[in-house]
Amino acid sequence: MEHRAGSSTRPPLSTDTPYSRLSDAQKLHVMQFLTTSVYNTSITPGNLPWNTYNYCNAPHVNPDHYSMPNESDVRLEVVIVAMRHHKRTPDNLFPSERTLNPTAGWDCSSIISQSYAGGTAQIFTRTSTHPLHPFADHIWAGTCDSGQLTREGFDDAIKHGKDFWGVYHEGLGFLEHVNEKEIYIRTSTEPRTHQVAGAILYGMDPDTAGKQWSVHMQPDIIDSLVPNYACPAAGQLRADVQATSSWVEHLVQHEPLQRKLGWTLGTTGLDEWNSWYDHFFDALTSRTCHGHPLPCNGTGACVTQEDAEIVFSIGDWEYNYIFNDSPQAGQYVKLTFGIFFAELAHTLRHKRQKHKLYMYIGHDGSMVRLAAGLGLGSANGLRWPAMGSEIVLEVWHAPYNVFYVRVLHEGSPAPPPLDWIPLREFIQLLEDLVPENLGASCA
Repeated sequence: MEHRAGSSTRPPLSTDTPYSRLSDAQKLHVMQFLTTSVYNTSITPGNLPWNTYNYCNAPHVNPDHYSMPNESDVRLEVVIVAMRHHKRTPDNLFPSERTLNPTAGWDCSSIISQSYAGGTAQIFTRTSTHPLHPFADHIWAGTCDSGQLTREGFDDAIKHGKDFWGVYHEGLGFLEHVNEKEIYIRTSTEPRTHQVAGAILYGMDPDTAGKQWSVHMQPDIIDSLVPNYACPAAGQLRADVQATSSWVEHLVQHEPLQRKLGWTLGTTGLDEWNSWYDHFFDALTSRTCHGHPLPCNGTGACVTQEDAEIVFSIGDWEYNYIFNDSPQAGQYVKLTFGIFFAELAHTLRHKRQKHKLYMYIGHDGSMVRLAAGLGLGSANGLRWPAMGSEIVLEVWHAPYNVFYVRVLHEGSPAPPPLDWIPLREFIQLLEDLVPENLGASCA
C-alpha cells in the first residue's frame, strides 16, 4: 500500500481517523495550511504563487522576481546570505527503518562524496550494508546514509546558485567573479552543507568544478551556526517551554495520532519521538519530498495522507512556539544563537572587508533562530524552515554616505522596518540579541 502526501488532491477521509477527531476549527486550520503549502516536489506547481511555502525547496532570490529597493541613487555594498542545506535523506530513523521503506531503499549512487587529504589519493565513499549484518533493519536498503544530501537536493542547490548569480551578477553586476576574493563561505561540519556549498558555486560558475575552494567551519563542539555550543541555561528554558500548559495541551490533543504513529512505526514509549513531533516531521517530509511512499508496517497498517498532513501542521506549530511564541522564546533564541548574532554584527561593522558576499550554509535550527531574532515571525508566526530556506541581508550605500540594510526572506523583501533600515539600527538590533557575558549566562 502506498500513500503520498503533499499538495495533490487527497482521497476521501475515513470516518475514524486522527483527522476526524479534530474539531471543525482545527480541520479548517489544517486545510488552510495545506492549500498554501507544498510537501511533495521541489517544483512549485504553476497554479500556485512562486513564493508559496515549499518545504522541499524554499523560494529564494531569483531573476524573475527580484526587485530593486524603492530608493534612487543607491549602490549595493555587501550581501550576507544565510541558508539551510537542500533535500536529504531522513535524519531520524524508526527502530525498524528497513521494513518501513520500499525494497530498493534510498539511492545516493549518483553523488560522489569525496573525503581525502590534499596530495593523496582522491578517496570517495560508497555506502552499503552487508546482507548478513545483524542490525541491517536499523536503516533502509540502498546506498544512502541518514541525513545525506540526495541527488535531488544536489540539483536544487545548483539551481539555487544559478538563480543567485542571475540576480547579483547578471542582474545587478555586483558580483564579478566566482572566487574566494569576492565570496566567503562558512558551513557547519556536516558533509551535506559542504556539498551544497560546492553545488551552489557550480551553479554560479560551472568552471569551479574540480577547483579547490576553502570553506570555513568552527569546531563542532562550539559551532555557533548550528548551533552546537553547550548552554545549560538554554536547556532549562527549553524544558520550561515543554512544561507550559500550551505545550502539554497540544500533546494531549493529538494523543490519538501519537498512539497510531507509535503502533504503526514502532515508536511507542520512545521519548525522543513522543515528546514532540520533530522526528515524525523529518521522517515523513523526507519521504514525501522525494516521492517515496508513506510508511506501512508488516501488518499493512500505514501512515495515511491525513496523518502526515496533521504532522506537518503540528511541526509548524511546535517550531513557532519554541522559537517565537512561547514566553521563553526570546531568551532561548538569544542564548542559543547570541554568538552568531554577534558575529553578524561584527561583519556588518567591518563591511569594507575584502569580500562582497558572505554565505552561511546551516540547518533548520540556524534559520528559525535567525528569523525569530530578526522578528520575521512577529506578525504571522514562523513556519518550519524549508529545505534551501534563505535570508539575505543586503547593505546599500545611499547618498551622504549613509548605509541601509534590506532583508529578503525566502526571496521577498521583509516587512517594514526590515525592508529598509539604517545599518546602525540593524547592527543595534543584532547586538541587542546578544546576552551580556553570554558565557556566564549559559552556565
